[in-house]
Amino acid sequence: MVKSLYELTRTELAESLAGEPRFRVDQLWRGLWKEDRYPSEVTTLPRALRERLASDYPSTLTPINEVVSDGGATTKWVFALGDGATIETVLMAYEDRVTVCVSSQAGCAMGCSFCATGQAGFTRQLSVSEVIEQVVVAARAGAPRRLSNVVFMGMGEPLANYDVTVGVLRRLHEERGMSARHLTVSTVGVAPAIERLAREGLPLTLAVSLHAANDESRNELAPINRRYNLERLARACETWIEVTGRRLSFEWALIDGVNDTPRALDELAAYARPLDAHVNLIPLNPTPGYLVRGSTPERVRDFRDGLLALGVNATVRNTRGRSIDAACGQLANVTRGKQGLRRDGSVTKVAVRAKPPTR
Repeated sequence: MVKSLYELTRTELAESLAGEPRFRVDQLWRGLWKEDRYPSEVTTLPRALRERLASDYPSTLTPINEVVSDGGATTKWVFALGDGATIETVLMAYEDRVTVCVSSQAGCAMGCSFCATGQAGFTRQLSVSEVIEQVVVAARAGAPRRLSNVVFMGMGEPLANYDVTVGVLRRLHEERGMSARHLTVSTVGVAPAIERLAREGLPLTLAVSLHAANDESRNELAPINRRYNLERLARACETWIEVTGRRLSFEWALIDGVNDTPRALDELAAYARPLDAHVNLIPLNPTPGYLVRGSTPERVRDFRDGLLALGVNATVRNTRGRSIDAACGQLANVTRGKQGLRRDGSVTKVAVRAKPPTR
């Protein structure tokens, strides 16, 4: 696996610059973490040193496709990794913030029935540098606006790649200077890892992909529930709140006739209210392997209003990137079924035309 400079601690970076004046470490560190420069662009370093660093520590990501939607406000990249696996990253610009949605795994082993990544299966874990370089690419693309938020809502289950996820969070917080409150981890409900994360001392935002509030339904939608059922998950959520003092949110992808019913509304309210959880409603996005419709806009609004009436804080997520398969649940480890690497390992640009918006 390719190792990049973003994998190195400051001490390890100093070792890689053995023989150079000590201030070179500070120059390179600032270029990498504060200015989003690639080694070849840190012009305070001598050219020979820049060339050596670029050769010794190549990028772990090779862009093989880039598509844009929402009038230029949403960008999705497909990246090839060194071993030919592919991942996807999404940048979203809003009036008040710029957010990147990063992948933590190539594929996913959680098997959620309505999620394209889960349908595609698991390839492998990502490294710290493979996640951080997604952030760097997005930050460079979003300039001159500052990247303000990082959400672990791309491909993979972040808490199933626990050490890497926490390592990235710490580096973004400590080295990049991002507020932990602007870092969000989304999990399908790995209860022991939620409790472990609560004790890391990072006041980040936790989002739990719930989608059903009875065990029978959730077993089908999110198979992790068979290992950590709703009662066990609730205990983990209680630990999160007690230890961190932070409110958590439940993500709920509304599926027509499945979890948008009056019964589902009552079950969700009963589950969320004791935890004082915020509910983030997400109209289901279409995927090839789950041919069930998302709830109608009218039903989404009624469901939200029903939760509010029952004392549960709820909002509807503004869906971004649906026309380019960049919305929640649509990321997969291939793009339109096409890989971006030739057999000899060289990269070919994948031409993907964005679908017209659904009217």
